[in-house]
Amino acid sequence: MKIKEIKREKIILFLFSFFTVYLTAFLGSLFTSSQVNSEWYNSIKPSITPPNFVFPLVWNFLFFLIAISFYFALLNKNKKIKTQVKILFLSNLFFNLAWSFFYFGLKNISLALIDIILLIFSTVLLILKLKGIEKKSSFLLFPYLIWLLFAMILNLLSLIKFLG
Repeated sequence: MKIKEIKREKIILFLFSFFTVYLTAFLGSLFTSSQVNSEWYNSIKPSITPPNFVFPLVWNFLFFLIAISFYFALLNKNKKIKTQVKILFLSNLFFNLAWSFFYFGLKNISLALIDIILLIFSTVLLILKLKGIEKKSSFLLFPYLIWLLFAMILNLLSLIKFLG
């Protein structure tokens, strides 16, 4: 492969990674942004919930890390591994988007809790798979996993408050 072709392929993978991740972020925000100040959300929001301005800052940072991780993982030359990585990342992003839809779109906190558990499981699988392929991709996902665990606690507390 010529150097020009390699650079072109890397640019395409970079753009694909960022486009895919930030498309997920944008679609999720369509469900979220109109609800964060709603009466419904304020009635179930746990007391340990950070201020609203924290969420877009944290999520933008996390989506950046996810996109970079995705890009590094896609640089692998093995087509089978590259396909597996795409499937794992796209599944993870699907669960990420689904959570916003279930929690804020449908206002189904129970379904959102099930989804976030699947999202955490998907993230752990991704980290473990990437650990053997591209360690820096794996490490870049640890802040995401930590935030998801916190989000799951918030989800659980909001369900308890909703049911209580």
